[in-house]
Amino acid sequence: MIEIKHKETGEVLASIDADNLVGADLRDMRLDGADLAGADLSGANLEFSDLVGADLGGATLVGAKLLSAHLNDANLAGADLTRVRGGSDRPAQAVVLSGANLNGATLTGADLRNAEIRDARLQQADLSAADLRGTDFSNSNLCHVSAGRALFIKANLREANLCGADLRDCHLNDANLVRASLHDADLTTAQPGGLTVANLANFEGADLRNARLTNAAVQDANFRNANLSGVDFSGAVLGGAILRGANVAGADFKGVELASVTMEFANFSKALNAKIPSYKKNLR
Repeated sequence: MIEIKHKETGEVLASIDADNLVGADLRDMRLDGADLAGADLSGANLEFSDLVGADLGGATLVGAKLLSAHLNDANLAGADLTRVRGGSDRPAQAVVLSGANLNGATLTGADLRNAEIRDARLQQADLSAADLRGTDFSNSNLCHVSAGRALFIKANLREANLCGADLRDCHLNDANLVRASLHDADLTTAQPGGLTVANLANFEGADLRNARLTNAAVQDANFRNANLSGVDFSGAVLGGAILRGANVAGADFKGVELASVTMEFANFSKALNAKIPSYKKNLR
């Protein structure tokens, strides 16, 4: 028999007739504030369960089912959520992790489609190959995350902090990155033939100082009023992109075709290797 207790009061929240919690059926349970730190919940079914404020620090949830689970403000620092299943095509069925502490957590290959992860902490988390399509990370801290080959298609990263993030070979098509911080982020490729794609992404007002976008595909992306100083765009595909009012001082445009790029009121006087067509007007 395993007793799951409240992290502060010691109150028994649930009694499980088993020797461990691996593969346990914990659906529809009231476990808010539970002490599950370090627990092995591999393959456990936590669908529709209330884990608000629970302590799952260092816990193992490999392959766990989290559909419709609520983990608002939960502590998952250092937890292993490899291949966790908490995403859905229907946002109402996806896991809620807003306000959660996921610092240093492993989410490799996790399915978090349309999950709500607002105002969360994910510093140095591993999101490699995770499915994050439509996920809401608004105002979350993802500083120095490792997210190679992750799918951020149509994700909401508005005002999120992605400083120093490893976003190599990511798909950020149509993602919302308005006023996000991506300074020193790596959006290049990790392997031959790989490609970071951010077509139609909205970087308006974002901070991309010294970010690396070498050979990235960012067609029709919006960089209006963004800080692009020191960005390495060499070899990138920028067709149809909007750089109106952007700061491009020190940005490297080697090999970039600028004919179809909107450049009005951007300061190209200190840009590097920019071959500006003669008909472009209103440049500073």
